Amino acid sequence: MTTLEQSLDISSLGQEMPAGFTWKHYAICARGIIWREALRFIHQRERFVSALVRPLVWLFIFAAGFRSVLGLSIIPPYKTYIHYQDYITPGLMAMIQLFNGMQSSLSMIYDREMGNMRTLLVSPLPRWFLLTSKLMAGTLVSIMQVYAYLLVAWFWNVVPDSNWGYVTVLPALLLSGFMLGALGMFISSAIKQLENFAGVMNFVIFPMFFASSALYPLWKVRMGSPWLADYCEFNPFTHAVELIRFALYQQVNWTSLAVVAGCTVIFLTGAIIAYDPSRGMLARKGG
Repeated sequence: MTTLEQSLDISSLGQEMPAGFTWKHYAICARGIIWREALRFIHQRERFVSALVRPLVWLFIFAAGFRSVLGLSIIPPYKTYIHYQDYITPGLMAMIQLFNGMQSSLSMIYDREMGNMRTLLVSPLPRWFLLTSKLMAGTLVSIMQVYAYLLVAWFWNVVPDSNWGYVTVLPALLLSGFMLGALGMFISSAIKQLENFAGVMNFVIFPMFFASSALYPLWKVRMGSPWLADYCEFNPFTHAVELIRFALYQQVNWTSLAVVAGCTVIFLTGAIIAYDPSRGMLARKGG
């Protein structure tokens, strides 16, 4: 019996604690879910490699080509002129989390088709806790990928102005990872078959990534298209990028913090309702 199955053993839970659950039971369940996600990530080495290849292509190739084309003025949180590769680094960190959130939602669709999802959702523990634990597991995996990217970027001399930036950015990565993972989880509840996932993701990932401040500052976007700049400002991914950008330089963008926190609550609430078989999308699909 696996760690996850032990943590979700319905009969043993029901016999040991008929009056309710203690924090130990919640901890055992969360540990089983996180450990299962970690094992899946370890066994899928190509997933780790692909997660690094995407941002490194932008860092090593596109940044070299765009460096002389896209001039950057002094904008917060920067105190001086910076190279283009320094500007896009927070956006590439957020891109890793965006793709990881969609990969985690893909695994949920696969588990649902294979029947593994039932093992998780029939647990007597609250469904919101099960989904939040799944979300936490995916977020931790994405943070490991982000720091692996930062390690490679360090050899390329792409570093914040202080080593403390690697510490202060961690809370921002946790919150942005939660938001993007919750978005992927909510979308996965509406996808009926695994084959439909790629098409749906193309309408989510690319508009969110390119219509944001990840690759270019919004003041430059506004010079070319004011309406597109307005759309970028309403894009939650833009605020995830800016939250990471300011945190990497030991500052807080309070507007982005409020937007990311609010979107996290909305997306997670929507996912919890959608995965409720009595009232969510799964009920309309027949489980």
